[in-house]
Amino acid sequence: MFQKLTAGLLALTLAAPAFASGDPASGEKVFRKCKACHAVGEDAKNKVGPTLNGIMGAAAGANPDFKYSDALMTMAADGLVWTEEEMAAFLKKPKEYMPKTKMSFAGLRKDDDIADVIAYLATFN
Repeated sequence: MFQKLTAGLLALTLAAPAFASGDPASGEKVFRKCKACHAVGEDAKNKVGPTLNGIMGAAAGANPDFKYSDALMTMAADGLVWTEEEMAAFLKKPKEYMPKTKMSFAGLRKDDDIADVIAYLATFN
């Protein structure tokens, strides 16, 4: 039984997304690109975009104090949850991932930057 459990855990580990290995310190630097519209931390307040505290693993559109785009609310109604994979796809090309989003950011080009930002955001959960 122990061998089966070990093999199962190994398989899950190998299947885990690369984003979990992002560097939060590097992500904090990359997040500077996001600060014009978003905030994180104890005193964070909504700006043009919502605060991102607790975003990782949360249902989309969950901040009751922010008016989201119709596009995001449609995806939220369809069950969108901000997993690492979903967030990575959104950060890569927001307009492609979510047509008609209000987010005007073009996206992050480097996969390492995306992984790092996700790791940084996860520190605020």
